[in-house]
Amino acid sequence: MVAKISIGSSLYGALAYNGEKMNNDEGRVLGANKIILPADGQIDIARMVENFNAFMPKTGKTKKPVLHISLNPHPDDRLSEQQYEILAREYLDKLGFGEQPYIIYKHMDIDRHHIHIVTVNVNEQGKRLNQDFIYRRSKKITTELEEKYNLHKAQREKITPDTPIKRLDPAGDIKRQVANTVKMVGMRYKFQTIGEYNAILSLYNIWCEQTDGRVNGRKYHGLVYFATDGDGKTIATPFKASRLGKFASRTAIDSRFEKAKDKIDVSATKRKVADVLTNAADKSDFIARLKAQNIDVVLRYTDEGRIYGVTFIDHGTMNVLNGSRLGKEFSANAINDRFNNPANAPTGTPDVATPIVVPPIEPTPEDTTSNSQSQTDTEQHTQSSGGQHQSTVAQSVSDFGDYDLLIPGLDLFQPGLAFNPEEEEFRRRMQRRKKGPRHRF
Repeated sequence: MVAKISIGSSLYGALAYNGEKMNNDEGRVLGANKIILPADGQIDIARMVENFNAFMPKTGKTKKPVLHISLNPHPDDRLSEQQYEILAREYLDKLGFGEQPYIIYKHMDIDRHHIHIVTVNVNEQGKRLNQDFIYRRSKKITTELEEKYNLHKAQREKITPDTPIKRLDPAGDIKRQVANTVKMVGMRYKFQTIGEYNAILSLYNIWCEQTDGRVNGRKYHGLVYFATDGDGKTIATPFKASRLGKFASRTAIDSRFEKAKDKIDVSATKRKVADVLTNAADKSDFIARLKAQNIDVVLRYTDEGRIYGVTFIDHGTMNVLNGSRLGKEFSANAINDRFNNPANAPTGTPDVATPIVVPPIEPTPEDTTSNSQSQTDTEQHTQSSGGQHQSTVAQSVSDFGDYDLLIPGLDLFQPGLAFNPEEEEFRRRMQRRKKGPRHRF
């Protein structure tokens, strides 16, 4: 049996969450302690809060007095509601909360039925109950209960670097799936904006929104996560980041933004996308070719069908990149023109300079003499550098810009061409005439 303990400040929020399960016929109350339950079973959240407050001091220093606990037996353990209640009460007794006000719920929102308990960790005198090593003590208690009642041993699902990330299953435990996905995405991928973060989450039917406001005069900045279906429609109550874990918080995600700035190298992704963009017949072909390169592209559209956002998710490098990070020719406007408005689309190969072709010039006698001398100089330079001389063409190519993009048909200008004395001599003549004998082209 796995126990999950959340310590928080909002009693109303914990009760409202369980009340919503009841409203959807996905939960029911099994029992309570020091809490008056209505005979008709209709739980009034405000009245429940009053019941709890009756056993709590009016003032106190404890900022997080609420415990929201879920007990999750193994799926093979089929227990009656009475057995669930016995487990919950015995668990609380052993944990030291047996005399506290609490209410026990059974949830049936997934195939694996489980228990939720809402209680408080402050007694009537305002003293906080012992929470030292509470998670360690909880684990020991669940093990004892498994042995006492002959239950299957259930372990918390461990996330490893090899754990696959899957789309949300609406029939499963949505909160757990959202939490696991958010954790794994944060562990593996690098992103620098909330838009890029949402792009990778959207692959798994999750969406995130920033929330800003004031509570009791204090500013707060948080995140809220939404579980969605294939059409982007919300399928469950949104989850505050605090309900998922610290890894999902605004502070944690903002920190990942900052760390990613120094770790992301766009060159490998840029080469792949440039090659696909050059050869793609249409948008569908573009998406399919990128998919074959292990890159997902997330396109965002206006109501009129115009592409206003594009994000590339490279699963090989684990980088999430807005198109503009690769260059303006990969931005949303450029992609929209390329596939939705071909008349305005840029022609030629992305991000590659066009070479200048100069017609050959007939050598003069003076040039012939210079040519002979330049060949001698070149041979001497090659010998003095131990045979490691690079071709001047390869050197001058680097002046044209970024040649990380290996575009088909432009291999003529890739580094490593053989040395050509005639081209070398022509270059030297142009230097002497225009820029002086020692200026490099």
